[in-house]
Amino acid sequence: MKTLYKIALCIWVVAMAGCSKKFLDRPPLSQISQDNFYQTASDLRLATAALYGGSPWGEWNYNCYLPVGEVLSGNMVVGWWGDAVQLITFSVTGLNEIMIAKWKGMYKVIAHCNTTINAIKQKAPASIADKDKNAAIAEASFIRAFAYYQLAVHWGEVPIIDDNAALINAPLINRHRTEDVFKFAIRDLTFAAQHLPSTDQKGRLTTWSAQGLLAKVYLTAAGLGQSGGTRNQAMLDSAAKYAGNVCKNSGLNLLTNYANLFKSQYNDNEESLFALQWMPGVPWLEGNMLQIYSSGGNEISANGQAGWYGITPSIDLIKLYSANDTVRRKATFMLRNDYYPELNAAGGGFTFKGDAGLKKHIIGTNRDNNAPTMDLVSSVEHNSLLRLADVYLLYAEALLGNAASTSHPDALLYFNKVRTRAGLEPLVAITPDVLMKERRLELAAESHYWIDLARLSMYNPNKAIAMLNGEKRTRFTYNNGVFTEEPPFGIITPATINSFKFPIPSREVTANPKLAEPAVPYSF
Repeated sequence: MKTLYKIALCIWVVAMAGCSKKFLDRPPLSQISQDNFYQTASDLRLATAALYGGSPWGEWNYNCYLPVGEVLSGNMVVGWWGDAVQLITFSVTGLNEIMIAKWKGMYKVIAHCNTTINAIKQKAPASIADKDKNAAIAEASFIRAFAYYQLAVHWGEVPIIDDNAALINAPLINRHRTEDVFKFAIRDLTFAAQHLPSTDQKGRLTTWSAQGLLAKVYLTAAGLGQSGGTRNQAMLDSAAKYAGNVCKNSGLNLLTNYANLFKSQYNDNEESLFALQWMPGVPWLEGNMLQIYSSGGNEISANGQAGWYGITPSIDLIKLYSANDTVRRKATFMLRNDYYPELNAAGGGFTFKGDAGLKKHIIGTNRDNNAPTMDLVSSVEHNSLLRLADVYLLYAEALLGNAASTSHPDALLYFNKVRTRAGLEPLVAITPDVLMKERRLELAAESHYWIDLARLSMYNPNKAIAMLNGEKRTRFTYNNGVFTEEPPFGIITPATINSFKFPIPSREVTANPKLAEPAVPYSF
């Protein structure tokens, strides 16, 4: 595991490299060491701010956010990229660079969080109030839990590392049981929910962030070890408890305009519970690079640099949008002749002339965003990894639980808040299929759908497999309202239950043969 452990041994100074000016104005790194830092509550805030963006997240956000969450799930297609074709065709190997980037990226985030947590525990003096220490540890714990949740969903049995320094003397370690990885994430999030404030500076985590993610982790863990299409009721109840707290007690509301969620002027709005904080004009793999997926031309890209990949929705996804679901569709995907006044605003707006392309995360030019130093690889959009609408739908799913349908008043209330914001009629009952479709459309291009499918596969594998095999994972042409399917990229082999668990990167297994051994319990 040479790659993982090089990352795990990163010192705190490296973690500081991605600090956001929204959070702090940090001193020169040459003046900082672990011995003279962590001396005040402000130092702790400075340290945790570095965990929200920059180099810890850069490669994951670029290589994995859309390819793993969207291409792998069948929502989107990017064809000429060989490793992405493996995602489309269910033929992922241990050499797939996209999945390697996900593994490496999540452990990189974990290493930074471990360094911060342990330094606060070891270096922070008694003069700093316990409340401030715990709040800082809670921020890092939340972010570490997010990373372990991602690893648990995609790989299941993975090593749990909470002390980077211990790897120096014992670099070869076993994987831990899937249930223990979930338990570790739940422990971190429970601590975060208890010690994060109810309000904070825009972009900072709060208790509502932690309770929202805790609901998602409980909802997923409820399917572990289950069969026959049912989930653990106690865990469903925990998911409903925490999601319900967010829905009813946070005082937060959905934005009125769905499209505004994905404009930089609305960064860190009240619906955003956890968003990565990005700076413009930073080096490669230290900024938000999502604009490289733009299908538009120079006129809607920073500094006149057009996108590279031209990622598109699959024909399977685009046909799910009803005739009335235009608000979400247009804010998520461009179709021929769609007009966007906010893109190239100084030039009179932008009319898309291709067949289809991505709109979410495509925020336009420097002038559109009042960001002179923004370039193609450093967008100023703070892309949200957890938002309120997601938690509303999680709450409805937890209340639906193991039933075939529900008309529970709370489930309908929050489910329909999401639908009516999109301009759709409210429903009087919710089924699992209806809920899955609503999540797919509401959260499209936000890296959620594969996790939704993986969650289903844990307790109803046959249905999850059938959903994957029923998809048309191809591009299309579009003209005058007519969609014409194109041939797939590569031979799409049938999905199986093994499609939901990925091979550990080959280079990691070569460096650490213990990864090929059976998983062991984690000592809590």
